[in-house]
Amino acid sequence: MKINSNYLNLKDSYLFSLIAKKVNEYRELYPQKDIIRLGIGDVTLPLVPVVVDAMHRAVSEMGNAETFRGYGEEQGYAFLRQAVCNYYAKKGVMTDINEVFISDGAKSDLGNILDIFDTDNRVIIPDPVYPVYVDTNIMAGREIIFINGSKHNGFLPLPNENLDGDIVYICSPNNPTGAVYTSEQLKIWVDWALVRKAVILFDSAYEAFIQDDSLPTSIFQIPGARSCAIEFCSLSKTAGFTGTRCGYTVVPFDLERNNASLNKLWLRRQTTKFNGVPYIVQRGAEAVFTELGLTICCIAAISWVLRE
Repeated sequence: MKINSNYLNLKDSYLFSLIAKKVNEYRELYPQKDIIRLGIGDVTLPLVPVVVDAMHRAVSEMGNAETFRGYGEEQGYAFLRQAVCNYYAKKGVMTDINEVFISDGAKSDLGNILDIFDTDNRVIIPDPVYPVYVDTNIMAGREIIFINGSKHNGFLPLPNENLDGDIVYICSPNNPTGAVYTSEQLKIWVDWALVRKAVILFDSAYEAFIQDDSLPTSIFQIPGARSCAIEFCSLSKTAGFTGTRCGYTVVPFDLERNNASLNKLWLRRQTTKFNGVPYIVQRGAEAVFTELGLTICCIAAISWVLRE
């Protein structure tokens, strides 16, 4: 028997777990002190009424024999996947319902998507960025190339002709800097990926905070992205679902590598290893994408930012 020795290359504790431990230690020593939290970005406002009402109705359905639901589709219920498609349509992005996969959050899918890629792939990761990108690839034993984000490039690193890799992570708005790529900058990344047959893993978990209409909220607003990118998003920051857990990933039919459809590979992975998000949660998520839900959640998100 052998363990996965790549785990021995990790730091002893996940970054946010370590921060929480240090905060608790500090609080014990100085209980009278106020703490400014710069660790994991949890939300502070409750779920909005339209979401709560939808979940209450779903709970009642689960208590009635005529409307009870058992196992659902691994990709997510069609009503929620269609709601996500409609949301993308408002951005000018057309998606097929079978390109959308409902998950329990972007964090899970950002790590699990690596199942469909060989461990020999070289991974490009901006620095600073969300630590999950780094740790999940260390666990698999992949080579990681860091590209520096600094005040000199607006914390938005771009590829040059010498940059070589197979998988690249882009987080826009960036966690933790908040920097947002323009359409022109994302087009540079897309063109780079198309030439090299690389795959972009685009994390748009904070897209609801973008208030400038000239800035893209989806990489699929960039021509050519459907052939080189997978997009991950979460309702954690959009609608306060950090404790409710729901997100979605879009894998375009156009994205193929080694004569294989990455959409089909991801579908196969999910149907084998994932049993789906609870029906009650998906009904709540569906309510987020209604006109009322989006309006209220947008106001709540902005209020949360201003409050922080």
